[in-house]
Amino acid sequence: MGAYLARRLATLPLLLLGISCVSFALLNLAPGDPAEIVLRQRNPGQTPSPAEVVAMREELGLNSSLPVQYVRWVSQALTGDLGQSYVTELPVAAQLTRRSVPTLLLTVSALTLAFLVAVPAGILSAQRRGSALDAVARLAALVGAAAPSYALAYGLIILFAVQLSLLPALGYGSPAQVVLPAIALSLGPMAQLMRLIRASMLETLGEDYIRTARAKGLPEQTVALRHTLRNALLPAIGATGVNLGYLLSGAVIVETIFTWPGLGQLMVGAVLTRDYPVVQGFVTYIAVVVLLVNLAADFALRVADPRLRFERVEV
Repeated sequence: MGAYLARRLATLPLLLLGISCVSFALLNLAPGDPAEIVLRQRNPGQTPSPAEVVAMREELGLNSSLPVQYVRWVSQALTGDLGQSYVTELPVAAQLTRRSVPTLLLTVSALTLAFLVAVPAGILSAQRRGSALDAVARLAALVGAAAPSYALAYGLIILFAVQLSLLPALGYGSPAQVVLPAIALSLGPMAQLMRLIRASMLETLGEDYIRTARAKGLPEQTVALRHTLRNALLPAIGATGVNLGYLLSGAVIVETIFTWPGLGQLMVGAVLTRDYPVVQGFVTYIAVVVLLVNLAADFALRVADPRLRFERVEV
């Protein structure tokens, strides 16, 4: 186990370095001069002169070559300094930390809702394979997986906030305001988890030990919950890291629609204003979170399933 964790942890810095390098290059190759954009934002209605643009580029450190800028950024990032925002002139790390709380609340709520619905739905669909309930569950999973999160978000606002006036459409601060964005964000992972659990349940129900349990006269619910569910949940554990990446990417759109003051809304504003330090810091921050969660999910999967081995298999 120790050797396995050491190998996985050793790959994290290389992955982060690759992700940061690619994102840094793509950001700086995008059209538009950040110095000119910053000047226009600080002085609305005025066209900055070439001398002012040159001075601003010097102030922002954009006159150096891209390799020099990247090395400087990496050396600062290793100390926890992700730079300062071009627009607000505030530390990027402080902004990411402050915005992480709303995003964490929304992400945990969406993932919890996805598991609460997907687990029983997948179990019932597998137990009643070929029935009307199974057909409805599979159709709902297909729609949930195919529908874009922004379309679901607007549909939920129109139905529950505008037509029925049951829930607030926008804002942050009360438990009621998290319901609609959590539902919009959870439907994609919910559909994937339901299909995974259904497929895993069907495979597990055909195993010899399940037939033995039934031959002993155990009730069907006992067989499903005590003997089948644990193995059926293993794929869902492994998919947690993938779902987290989906939730964080979907939060960029959902948070903007619901004016949720999280990382997604911060990212959209930074992209629109060419605030490169914020975008670069966001990409790096999300990469660290996703890689660590995937590592934790992989570790939990191997702990839950003794058939998986931590050591390499020599061929």
